[in-house]
Amino acid sequence: LSMAFRDVNARRHIGLQELSSLALAGRTLLGPVKSWKFIVDESTNQSTLICSAVRLIESLDLTSAAGQLLNETIQAQNKEFKTGMSTLLFLVGAWSGAILECLQQDVPVSAIVSVMSEGLNSCCERVQCLQVSIHDVNKELCSSIVRPDAFKSETCQIGGDSLLNPQVFTYFQKDVSAPEEAILKNSCSHQEDDCGFNKGLVSPLSSFGSVASLVKPAGDRKASMISGSGVVASSCNKQKLTHSRYFSTPGESRFSNQQGTFRGYLSEQAADPCKCYGLGHLAVALSHGNQTSVKLLQSIVEYQQEKAECSGSSQFNVAEIVTCCLLTLPESYSCVSPGFVTLASLEQVAVIKHLEDKPLRILLMDGDLTEQYRHLGFNRPCNVRTILEHPSLQEGRAEDLWLSSMLGILTSFEVNLVLVKGNVCENLTERCIANSILVIGSVSRNVMCAFGEVTGAQPVTYVTQLNASCVGSGAQVELWKACDGRAMDLGELVPVRIKARGIPLLTAVLTTTVASKMQLIEDQFWTLVYRLHNALNDKKVFLGGGAVELLCLSHIQMLAEQSLQPANKNAVKGFHSPWLAASVTEYKSVVLQALANGWRQYLSVVMCNTAKAASELEASTSVDHHLKKAADCGSPSAYILKEFRRGGLLRGVSGPFADHGDGLKVYDNITAKTEAWRRALDLVLLVLQTDAEIITGPKSNQLVNSHASSEFVFL
Repeated sequence: LSMAFRDVNARRHIGLQELSSLALAGRTLLGPVKSWKFIVDESTNQSTLICSAVRLIESLDLTSAAGQLLNETIQAQNKEFKTGMSTLLFLVGAWSGAILECLQQDVPVSAIVSVMSEGLNSCCERVQCLQVSIHDVNKELCSSIVRPDAFKSETCQIGGDSLLNPQVFTYFQKDVSAPEEAILKNSCSHQEDDCGFNKGLVSPLSSFGSVASLVKPAGDRKASMISGSGVVASSCNKQKLTHSRYFSTPGESRFSNQQGTFRGYLSEQAADPCKCYGLGHLAVALSHGNQTSVKLLQSIVEYQQEKAECSGSSQFNVAEIVTCCLLTLPESYSCVSPGFVTLASLEQVAVIKHLEDKPLRILLMDGDLTEQYRHLGFNRPCNVRTILEHPSLQEGRAEDLWLSSMLGILTSFEVNLVLVKGNVCENLTERCIANSILVIGSVSRNVMCAFGEVTGAQPVTYVTQLNASCVGSGAQVELWKACDGRAMDLGELVPVRIKARGIPLLTAVLTTTVASKMQLIEDQFWTLVYRLHNALNDKKVFLGGGAVELLCLSHIQMLAEQSLQPANKNAVKGFHSPWLAASVTEYKSVVLQALANGWRQYLSVVMCNTAKAASELEASTSVDHHLKKAADCGSPSAYILKEFRRGGLLRGVSGPFADHGDGLKVYDNITAKTEAWRRALDLVLLVLQTDAEIITGPKSNQLVNSHASSEFVFL
C-alpha cells in the first residue's frame, strides 16, 4: 500500500522533521573551520566548549524515537572511526529535508528508498577514482613540501601546500634518565650531518628537510645542553603572526624567553630535499587545519617510526598513545612525554618523592580494588545466610580485616606500585600511602598491557591471587615536570609520570587554562590520531577539500539528466535492482535531484563556514560554476583531479592556514567517509519507512473516521 503526502505538518512524518531540526544545530560544526558551541549544564551551571557532533548530540535532550536513533547512529560512527560524525549529522538533516520535498511532490516511499539507495551505491563506486595510495601521497607531499628552491638564506620556507607556513613549535619532552639518548633527530640528510636521533627529543619538522641548530635556552645563547625535562621547538619560517598575542611584537626577538621554555630553531640551509616519506606529512594533510594536535601527532609519529625501524613493529600504533589533561597551564605547555602521565592526589606526593629514582615492583589489578568487587559472571551462593553470633563485636571489623589482609599481602611481596583498571577503595589508598605504596586507579587496558610486557607483571583480579610470578619489576615513578622544569601543583591533583625501560607508551599531555575547553582539545587530538589510523588501515585516502562531494554531485546530476531520457539505456545503468518497477522510473529524476541537493548543501555550508562565500547562494553559485566546467571538460573526475592538484578546487576549503600561494592539499579517510554517508541515508530511510508504516498500519480505519482524517491522503 503506497501513500502520497501533499502537506508536511506536525502530524505527519514528524520523525523526518525532528531529524532535520536536530541536524540544524550542527551546521556550524561542518568543515575545517568550525564555530564552537557552549553547552551549559542547567543543574551545575557549568559550561563546556564543543566542536563535534558527538558532544552536541550527547548534550541534547533526545526523548523522541528519531532522536534516539540519531544518537545511536552517531555513537556507532564514533566508536568505529572517531571521525565523520559531523558529516553524518549534516547529511541526515539535508536528506531528511530533501525527502520531505519528494513527499510533497507525491513521490511514493518505495521509489524514494530504492532510487536513493542505488544512487548512493553508484556514487561510492564512482568516487573510487579519487582514491590515492598512502605511499603515493607521502611521496607527493614530501616532494611538494620540501623543494630545493624553497630554502632561502636564514629562512626555511615551506611550500605553499604546507599547513606549517606559520611558526611551528612542536614539543617532545626529554627523558633525562636515559643517558644513551642524543639531542635531536634530523631525518633528512644535510652535508656532514649524520642524522642522529634522540628518542627523548623529537622535532617533526626535521622530516621537512631542515637542519636543527643546537638546542639552547633562549635566554642563554652560550648554553649547548639541556638540563632537566626540556622542550624542543622548531621554527621554519621568519614570518610572524601579527594577529596573535602569543607571538612577539615587532620590537622583540621572536626567540625571547617565555617562562624558561627552551626553543630550538632551524638556522641553516638544507642542501637536499627530504628523502623520507614519513607519516608526519600525511598527518598534516589529514589535520584539516588543526595545528595544535598535528604538532603533537608528528612528534608521536616520528618517535614510533624510529622505534619501528629498530624493532620491526608497526609504524603507528594507537594503542601506545594515551592522553593526560592538565588545567591551569597554558596551551603552549602541551607536549608528548614518554611513559604514562596521570594524576595523583596531593597526599601521594610524599610517596612519589620517596620512590623516585628507585626500581619499583609493580602489581596490575584487572578490576576494582574494593572489598565488594566481584568479577564479571560471579554469582553468590543461593540460599546461604551468614549469621554472626555477636554482631556488635564484629561491627566495622569486616572492612578493617579486609584492609589489613590486602596491605599484608602487598607488603609481603614488596609491591611499591599498584595500577588498577577500575576504582580503588579510599581507605586502602590511605593505608598504602602510610606504607609508601603508590596506588593509581582508572588505568586503561592499553597501559596495563604495556607495563605488563616490559616489567613481566601479570594482571590479577583479586589481591588474594597474588604470587611472586605476578609481580613485575623495573618500573619508575616521578613527578611530571612542565617545560620550564617545574613540578606542577594543579590544586587537589598532581601530575605524575610512570615509566619503565623499553615501554612504548607515549602520553600526549594536553594543557589549557580554560576548563571548558579541555574536552574540546582532547576530542580534536583523538580525531586527528584516528584519521591517521584509519588512513593506514585503508592504505589509501580520498582527495579532500570537497573533491569527493563535488564528484558525487556531478555524477548524480548526470544520472538525473539521463533518467529523463526513456530511450537512453544508460539511464538505469547505475540502478540494477531487479525488483524496481516501471512506475519508479518516472520518479528517478526527482529523487536523484533530492539526493544531489544533500551534496550541494554540504559544499555550500563548508564554503560559508570557511568564509569563502558570503552566503549559501554565493557558495551554490560557485559550486555550479565548477559543475559546468567539469561537464564541459568531458570528464568530471579529470577536471576535479586537475583542480585539486593546482589548489583551485573550492578555493581555501582546506582550512584557515592555507593562505599562502597554492591551497593546502588535504586528504580524507575513505571508509569513515563512505560509512558516514551510508549511515546517514540508512537512518533517514528507516525513519521514513517507519513513519509510513505507522500511518498505513491496521488502524488506518480509525484515522479515516477521526477528526484528523483531513490531514491524510490514503491510496
